Amino acid sequence: MDAAPADFRAGPVQLCVGECRPELRARSAQLYSFVTPTVLGLSPSRGPESGGTKVTVMGDNLGAGSSVNVQFGNQTCEFFGRTMAEIVCYSAVSLAGVGPVQISVSVDRAQIRESLTFEYIEDPTVQRIDPDWSIASGHTPLMVTGTNLDVVQEPRIRVKYAGRESVNVCKVLNSTCMSCFAPSLMAEYNPTLDSVKHADEFGFIFNNVQALLVYNNTNLLYYPNPVFEPLSTSGVLEQKPGSPIILKGRNLVPPASGGVKLNYTVLIGETPCSVTVSESQLLCEPPNLTGQYKIMVQVGGLHVSPGSVHIMSDSLLTLPAIVSIAAGGGLLLIIVILVLIAYKRKSRENDLTLKRLQMQMDNLESRVALECKEAFAELQTDINELTSDLDRAGIPHLDYRTYAMRVLFPGIEDHPVLRELEVSGNGQQGTEKALKLFGQLINNKVFLLTFIRTLEMQRSFSMRDRGNVASLIMTALQSRLEYATDVLKHLLSDLIDRNLESKNHPKLLLRRTESVAEKMLTNWFAFLLHKFLKECAGEPLFMLYCAIKQQMEKGPIDAITGEARYSLSEDKLIRQQIEYKTLILNCVNPDNENSPETPVKVLNCDTITQVKEKILDAVYKNMPYSQRPRAVDMDLEWRQGRMARVVLQDEDITTKIENDWKRLNALMHYQVSDRCVVALVPKQTSSYNIPSSASISRSSISRYDSSFRYTGSPDSLRSRAPMITPDLESGVKVWHLVKNHEHGDQKEGERGSKMVSEIYLTRLLATKGTLQKFVDDLFETLFSTVHRGSSLPLAIKYMFDFLDEQADKHGIHDQDVRHTWKSNCLPLRFWVNVIKNPQFVFDIHKSSITDACLSVVAQTFMDSCSTSEHRLGKDSPSNKLLYAKDIPNYKSWVERYYADISRLPAISDQDMNAYLAEQARLHSNEFNMLSALNEIYSYISKYSEEITAALEQDEQARKQKLAYKLEQLIAAMSQES
Repeated sequence: MDAAPADFRAGPVQLCVGECRPELRARSAQLYSFVTPTVLGLSPSRGPESGGTKVTVMGDNLGAGSSVNVQFGNQTCEFFGRTMAEIVCYSAVSLAGVGPVQISVSVDRAQIRESLTFEYIEDPTVQRIDPDWSIASGHTPLMVTGTNLDVVQEPRIRVKYAGRESVNVCKVLNSTCMSCFAPSLMAEYNPTLDSVKHADEFGFIFNNVQALLVYNNTNLLYYPNPVFEPLSTSGVLEQKPGSPIILKGRNLVPPASGGVKLNYTVLIGETPCSVTVSESQLLCEPPNLTGQYKIMVQVGGLHVSPGSVHIMSDSLLTLPAIVSIAAGGGLLLIIVILVLIAYKRKSRENDLTLKRLQMQMDNLESRVALECKEAFAELQTDINELTSDLDRAGIPHLDYRTYAMRVLFPGIEDHPVLRELEVSGNGQQGTEKALKLFGQLINNKVFLLTFIRTLEMQRSFSMRDRGNVASLIMTALQSRLEYATDVLKHLLSDLIDRNLESKNHPKLLLRRTESVAEKMLTNWFAFLLHKFLKECAGEPLFMLYCAIKQQMEKGPIDAITGEARYSLSEDKLIRQQIEYKTLILNCVNPDNENSPETPVKVLNCDTITQVKEKILDAVYKNMPYSQRPRAVDMDLEWRQGRMARVVLQDEDITTKIENDWKRLNALMHYQVSDRCVVALVPKQTSSYNIPSSASISRSSISRYDSSFRYTGSPDSLRSRAPMITPDLESGVKVWHLVKNHEHGDQKEGERGSKMVSEIYLTRLLATKGTLQKFVDDLFETLFSTVHRGSSLPLAIKYMFDFLDEQADKHGIHDQDVRHTWKSNCLPLRFWVNVIKNPQFVFDIHKSSITDACLSVVAQTFMDSCSTSEHRLGKDSPSNKLLYAKDIPNYKSWVERYYADISRLPAISDQDMNAYLAEQARLHSNEFNMLSALNEIYSYISKYSEEITAALEQDEQARKQKLAYKLEQLIAAMSQES
């Protein structure tokens, strides 16, 4: 057909055979018309670059002509079909990648020029499928997440298993989400398929996107189909109305991870019922129906019927049943009437009891309220009072030697290293000469390291021995601290290597003192931090000790059990109401009776020994404790006028004894009143008020006095409450404020009147609030790099840097581990010991109650250095609950302290050695070196064979002939002995 003029109208087609004469011409009945095709738009206007998008080009007269061609850029769109209003074709693969392409449409020779564009976008991708499992029958919902999913026109999901492909439909929700139904695994479900199967192939049919036909990121799991047992052998289950229908089976809950579960629908006839699913059964709550119905279970693509149910209608009661109910009802009525009569009688009796109980409850309530009010008032007033009362008359620091001995050799007052070496017989000179040779050996690093390592390998070398050897070595090397530090670093490095090799948790390093190195580290810090203790940290520690002592003594303290009204420790709290009054006694000056009397605050419930202690504290407050007279060596005289003098004692002939309980005499026993004049005089034997058996008095006094005076080791404090044992002669038990509750002879009435003991725990809070400022001051001083003008001791920076170097060397970058090493090295190793035992640093006396309170502060200090979170509950120890809000704040101080130290400039070995040499020079004559060496030699003689063998095996020791030198030393010493 040629082109037609623009205004050509429709007309018939003429056909001529040969010539166009009428007889050789035919004309069509239909009219043929010429039209102009136009394009108006296309849908969709975008698709994936892999092609395959079904595109509809819309316009007019598009069904004209004999052939049509749609071009997307240079690519032909595969023709599918057309009508006068539209052409449908499938987009080809984009050769130019993503981006818009021009669309051109030609019908025969007509080129339709319209500015239509189709945009190729990136192929859709699939990122995740949730859940990644189905059942063998499929049709469970899957949620597909990806990108550009909305450009897929008819998305489908496919699975291939055992040569068979199965396809199911998907529905696009938006560009990133699509929901699909899982395809079934097999055409006919095989009941023997009772194990988990993996699909051979699994993917998506997204237009022409080949990349997703097989999706390798997820392999779809197929669990066996749920299998249901028949409801009954007959196939019909008889059921009462309202009873739940139980469908038993297996594979009901696939063991898949995640929270997705199968969605079961149970139909009774056509009516659904609510379903509860468990591992082996479905519980169906049936609707209100009667009659017989088929039960159908639907889950995914599985539709199965385990049988039918016949729900019976409620039958009317039979005559015998009605008679039985009537008889039972009559009998019940008679019983109720009898019970009511009995109840009325009983209620009259109970009314009186109830009123009595009500009065007791009201009484208890008012006492609880009063106690809480008192505690609150004390908390408000005590802080100001305590701060103003605490006048300090110089801190009684112990001298360096005594301080060092208490840390190094706790509990041993007169140690050989403090004395000149004494050798029996004529061997003094020879022994000293031999020990000087031994001193040279100790100063040989190879020998000393081999000596320590060999001792630690011996099974009979106990923990006590390890501590002793470490302390002796440090005293022997007091004048050579640079060398001692070098040896310590070697031993610590060995310890870290052993700890990591034995697969122990790195945080356990330095946790306990189980090696010579760990005790040497404690002693090293004790030597080098003495100046810091004296100039900086000692003051807040002493203030805390004074504050605790003063606060405890404001209230009653039981002389026997050590319990107190004011305490930080729950174990040492008096849990009952003690009536007491504060008295002021005017005490005659023991040194000069004509000088003014000293006013002393005491309580009328204090025992005589407690009063003597308080008087001694007041009169000799400017004197160190060791230089004061002892309370046990003094008598307390109550002076009434010029001549009348009564000696007051804890036990005398006036002491009261009730039911085998002997109560110690307090001031109220003697009816001592406010502003009375008393005097402390040296102990004498008075004819007045001495008990008939002096031996009983002495034994009793010595027993409870032991709880007031401490000079021994800290171990002796562990049994803080003295045992309440009967006097052997009389079988009488001694008490002061509270009787030991383990004795069952307390009257019922006393127990009933005693208030609920837990209410007194508010006093812990009041005491804690009063002492808070002093605890904060101490912690702030210890966890600060610059405090009150004192710079950080070099020893701390040097040792922390050494631990960081060791951590870097072993590739430990966990900050928690590094933090724990530092905490175990200094705060938990040295400071906790000092906080619990201020008598190591000061010339003071630590009572049992003060010790208990300091232990709570020390525990809080330890918790502040920990990196682990403390989960608190109502069963947590009271000391942890007490400081629960403060510990996070303290922890931040510790972290900041460690961070500040790490930022300080590193200390050169030259500067450190100069500092160590200066420290050694200052204290070089504190200990007798020969005595220390003599003590160390006892271990050489005990393990001589093992040490000699170790020296012979060590290459460096062989070069220096150390084994030979040791044998010479042993020979010299044995000759002298």
